[in-house]
Amino acid sequence: MNRLLNITTIAKKLGLKKENLELYGNYKAKISGLKLSPKGKLILVTAINPTTSGEGKTTVSIGLADAFTLLNEKVCLALREPSLGPVFGIKGGATGGGKSRVEPSDDINLHFTGDFHAITSANNLLSAFIDNHIFQGNSLNIDPNQILFHRCLDMNDRALREITINEEPLKRNVKRQESFSITAASEIMAILCLAKNIDDLKERLGNILIGFSKDNNPIYAKDLHAEEAMTILLKDAIKPNLVQTLQHTPCIIHGGPFANIAHGCNSIIATKTALSLADYCITEAGFGADLGGEKFLDMKCREASINPNLVVLVATVKALKLHGQNEDLISGFSNLEKHVENIKKIYNKKVVVALNKFADDSEEDLQTILNLCSTKQIDCVLCSPFLEGGKGCIDLAKRVINLCQYKRLPLQYSYKLDDTIENKINDIATKIYGANNVVYSQLASEKLEKFNKIAQNYYVIIAKTQYSLSDDPKLIGRPQNFTLHVNDLEIKNGARFVVAIAGNISLMPGLPKVPNGEKMYINQDGEIFNLK
Repeated sequence: MNRLLNITTIAKKLGLKKENLELYGNYKAKISGLKLSPKGKLILVTAINPTTSGEGKTTVSIGLADAFTLLNEKVCLALREPSLGPVFGIKGGATGGGKSRVEPSDDINLHFTGDFHAITSANNLLSAFIDNHIFQGNSLNIDPNQILFHRCLDMNDRALREITINEEPLKRNVKRQESFSITAASEIMAILCLAKNIDDLKERLGNILIGFSKDNNPIYAKDLHAEEAMTILLKDAIKPNLVQTLQHTPCIIHGGPFANIAHGCNSIIATKTALSLADYCITEAGFGADLGGEKFLDMKCREASINPNLVVLVATVKALKLHGQNEDLISGFSNLEKHVENIKKIYNKKVVVALNKFADDSEEDLQTILNLCSTKQIDCVLCSPFLEGGKGCIDLAKRVINLCQYKRLPLQYSYKLDDTIENKINDIATKIYGANNVVYSQLASEKLEKFNKIAQNYYVIIAKTQYSLSDDPKLIGRPQNFTLHVNDLEIKNGARFVVAIAGNISLMPGLPKVPNGEKMYINQDGEIFNLK
């Protein structure tokens, strides 16, 4: 492994001064006191619908950035922070792999600079304020059956999906049902990632709709006077974190919403910081282009007033075989085609497919995909970041740099912001996923009627499986003639979006039969093994 450089040396590559750094040891720092002036070119990395182990989207992002460094281009990565849920669950760490990693990876994958803990604390402080207000006399007349804001924890724990609280036999206790989301899906996470500065953060926190009164009036966090205390807990978490890749490319890691159950993008502050400090910013959006990619383009770009120069779409032999009938690459190619169509036709963006090579891929399979792309006039470049680091992404980097020299195309969106919630959901389902229609449960229909009165010009975030364009993980490839089933709705008033929960997706994941945490160990010197 390349020896890591002191983080102050990495900061100098970006022109950062000592007064802009808050050091967390030798290899981590927070960036503060910077006046942002985004001027760089923006490259979004997303993917086709993945396998359970992912497609190496983060690894490709890192390898691509390292290739820019090898080509003497001034580049800065902007990535999400890992959640402890996947780290100890199925996927393990989220700092890349092989020769394309951000470091110090163990620290980043664990507690890092404490951002996730601060978000969890701020979230649960508001929940404590809500229940305390009811206990202390309930002057706001909060209806315990209409509380919309829930607790969170940065861990996969299905036992907390539905629980009963206030069972202690005190006269003023109001026994009620409660649920936990994983921290990556909490509204506080979304707000932190969307906030422009600390004042905007505070205003958004105050605007959180915590529920309704018994006479159906909306009640907000600011009615409980909770926003100042929550902001105090988040005063450091709002500052982006600076680290480095194995090849010493600067990387800003900040915020970590999941893309299947949340909006899947790192913070606006982090992306704009990278765009202000480098000529190129390479950023990724979680899971497939139908999830994180859609949310990046439809929501984050509008909210931040940014527009990517182009999109890199990661694909693998393994995923394309997964989407084919009987592991057939040619039929599985339809999944990639749909994502490319969406990026080009709906969003009006140039796209390059990064064919991420694994060690056990056959040359025949790789050539088949390259030929299919050529036949369909899809720009595709083979890369091998895991095996070769930046060297394995030189061809991809040259192609991306070349395309960035052309005039940036205006960004189009899949839905109109001033449309109804139903129409926005329908536009995403039919245009991006390829669904025929959308069906709502009775619960979702009831909430739709209530939220339509509140959510004017709000974004829509659809929570669904990452394994299919539909809400059914078994519908592989490019499914046709299917219905999107919306079973519940949540309103995130501070974040200004509505979450449509589709299929059997849960906002609190569970652990697998053999959690990744069972495979880890630590020796007497404090070295950690099998975390990545």
